[in-house]
Amino acid sequence: MRVDLFDFDLPDDNIALRPASPRDHARFLVVRPEDEPVLEDHHVYDLPSFLRPGDALVFNDTKVIPAQLEGIRHREGAEEIAVSCTLHMRVSTSRWKAFAKPGKRIKQGDRIDFGVGQGESAACLAGSLVATVAEKGEAGEITLAFDLSGPDLDQAIATVGHIPLPPYIAAKRPEDEKDRADYQTIYAREEGAVAAPTAGLHFTPDLFAKLDAAGIERHFVTLHVGAGTFLPVKADDTAEHKMHEEIGHIDAKTAAALNAVRARGNRIIAVGTTSLRLLESAAEDNGHIPAWSGATGIFITPGYRFKAVDLLMTNFHLPKSTLFMLVSAFAGLDTMRQAYAHAIETGYRFYSYGDSSLLFRKDD
Repeated sequence: MRVDLFDFDLPDDNIALRPASPRDHARFLVVRPEDEPVLEDHHVYDLPSFLRPGDALVFNDTKVIPAQLEGIRHREGAEEIAVSCTLHMRVSTSRWKAFAKPGKRIKQGDRIDFGVGQGESAACLAGSLVATVAEKGEAGEITLAFDLSGPDLDQAIATVGHIPLPPYIAAKRPEDEKDRADYQTIYAREEGAVAAPTAGLHFTPDLFAKLDAAGIERHFVTLHVGAGTFLPVKADDTAEHKMHEEIGHIDAKTAAALNAVRARGNRIIAVGTTSLRLLESAAEDNGHIPAWSGATGIFITPGYRFKAVDLLMTNFHLPKSTLFMLVSAFAGLDTMRQAYAHAIETGYRFYSYGDSSLLFRKDD
């Protein structure tokens, strides 16, 4: 499909730079893709009223790490240059794939000192984090082989790293201490994401209590969101775009519980596109969800047949992004264009810290 079909104009004033407070007081657009789409304005705390006892919400429990690293590149016979790296997928106990800037000036074999200012000596800085560029790929992607590994590497990254705010926020203000709490779900526990599963940012203990009282189940899966989620689609046709892979996991207990939900006629509600992509990666053609672990680069565009997910709770996404393509596949492109036009006109807040929506699936 042509990528320009997923374009729309978004005023800067609609981009949220801070989350709603309390989190569950964000606005909530309920979208039903009928012949004439039904759009209803609510708040996230109204979520239980749209669900039935026995329905199941599926959350992504990944935890954001401070994966933005600033350092200095060293190469024999060449000048030092400042380098910015965003880790996006761990490939071993000591290696990470990362996006580097300036990517064109990085070569295989380069050494990068993170946490060291230009002109400073790494030998004089205790706890310095140093890596070698083991591989160089396309579009600024590199593989970093760190001198540390395992828990020691994790601790060093936590010490020198920064929260990698989405570029549309980072371009307007710097990351601060408040983001360390704001850019994390209240149920995050599995470290490894470099971007938050932002639909989950709206949940509070009070909302969880309301969902429990309404008989709504909660289940957790893990997909370590990578920085590739922020990459624009540069191709003219969706068939030419390559998704970056992300590591995910669904345990056997969770898979069995979700299959039981479907067997009794209840619904599975994915909280966020990350949960949806993981469930759809694992699901078999008949909708059965097995235990699953591995890397997924699933790219969902209109025409995809959904196997596991009945409703989707998600924030408002970038024009021409893979995420807007996904929601258009779920609820219909015409429906989502109308929903986004309504959201923009009525002042909904977009992107990671923005408002939310509940999408009912368009039936073929």
